[in-house]
Amino acid sequence: MEENIITSVQNARVKHVVALQQKSSLRREEGLFVVEGQREIEHCIACGYEVVEMFLRSQESGVRSQENTPTATLVTPQVYEKMAYRESTEGIIAIAKCKSHGLKDLVLKEHPLIVVLESVEKPGNLGAILRTAEAANVDAVIVCDPLTDLYNPNLIRASIGGVFAVPTAVCSSKECIAFLKEHQIRILTAQLQDSYDYYDYDMRHATAIVMGTESTGLSQQWREAADAHIRIPMLGRLDSLNVSVSAAILMYEAVRQRHIRPLS
Repeated sequence: MEENIITSVQNARVKHVVALQQKSSLRREEGLFVVEGQREIEHCIACGYEVVEMFLRSQESGVRSQENTPTATLVTPQVYEKMAYRESTEGIIAIAKCKSHGLKDLVLKEHPLIVVLESVEKPGNLGAILRTAEAANVDAVIVCDPLTDLYNPNLIRASIGGVFAVPTAVCSSKECIAFLKEHQIRILTAQLQDSYDYYDYDMRHATAIVMGTESTGLSQQWREAADAHIRIPMLGRLDSLNVSVSAAILMYEAVRQRHIRPLS
């Protein structure tokens, strides 16, 4: 552990952490992002991310060390409060290197289950979907025409480390449709119009479940590219669910079918 303690919020390293938390453009430019919390940092390292710098609130007793983890720099509680994006992060913050998230980076097994998200705007929703995707052992998540980046601090928090564990690609909708067609993956678009109840469709084969935004739904190019349109029945007065809830329902329907009647 370094003997010196950072005591000033004007310190250049402190300002760098704050800027990375706030600016997606800086994260893209430098290929770096910030992780807060013991559990999230451990997930990050376990999933092969390289941590390049670590900060520890001075009254904390320490952090469980892992291979290739840099020595933590102590900061005062006041400085830590300035650096931290959220509360209750166990007094530890790290800077890590981003990974590549191209379609070419995806390695798909036989009969993959993929979740596709078009223009999901809220990082909390995207993070929650990644958390569920990890729990359901989804093979990949593809984010099309993104309105937020994968290393947004709200997304990382909502995913509870799922963003590090789930193979994830970022691309345009056009590129994604071509990729799915090339790999003969059936496209199921979640929409209310011209659709069938989701539990009536066989999801045991190679399947991509495609979700759109809560406000406008999916674009016409996805509706036309679909092999089938599916819906979650709305039995109450409201006509929609939160996109992360809808995604969870559809993911676990696929899990249910694959467990009950696995393909030979």
